[in-house]
Amino acid sequence: MDPRRLPQGDPRLLESDVARRLLASALPARVAYVSMDGTPRVVPTWFHWTGDEVVMPTFISAPHVSHPAARLRALRANPSVAISIDTDEFPPEVLSIRGRATMADVDGVVPEYAAAARRYLGEEAASTYLAQIDVPGTRMSRIAVRPTWVGILDFHKRLHDTLGGVADPSEKS
Repeated sequence: MDPRRLPQGDPRLLESDVARRLLASALPARVAYVSMDGTPRVVPTWFHWTGDEVVMPTFISAPHVSHPAARLRALRANPSVAISIDTDEFPPEVLSIRGRATMADVDGVVPEYAAAARRYLGEEAASTYLAQIDVPGTRMSRIAVRPTWVGILDFHKRLHDTLGGVADPSEKS
C-alpha cells in the first residue's frame, strides 16, 4: 500500500512512515475540543499510541494537582476532538486525527501515562517523577481516542491537493 495514494481521512494513513515517526516521537499532541462555554480550546499534552488509540491521561487528583483538569468535564459533555502532532522544522510534517474521546477514571497512574513519561523524560527522570506522583490519592482519567479520520501533511512526499499534490515518482514528466 502506497500511503501517497490514500485520500485524506483514511485511517490507513496511520501506517505511513510520517504517522509512525510522529506517533513514536516526544512531540506533544495538541488536542482541540469544545469547552463548557462553547468556545474552542487547544491544549498540548503527553500521549501514548497503543496501535489502536491515542491515549492522553490527565490528572483528577495528585500531590501536585489542585483540581481536576477543566477539559475532563468538557470532554464528557462533548467528546468530539481533533488532535495534531506536528514538527517545528520546515517543511513541517503533520499528523491530524479526529475522533471521539472516551474516558475512564483510574486510581493511581495510568499505564500509558507512565509509558509516555519514559518517552518524554527518559527512563531515569521518569522513574523519579513517577515515584513522586504514584502515591495514594492519585487519580487519573484515561482519555483515549480511536481515530476515525486521519490526515497527513508531508511536504516532502505528500502535498495536500490544494497545494498542488506531489507527482508520482514513477511517472516521467
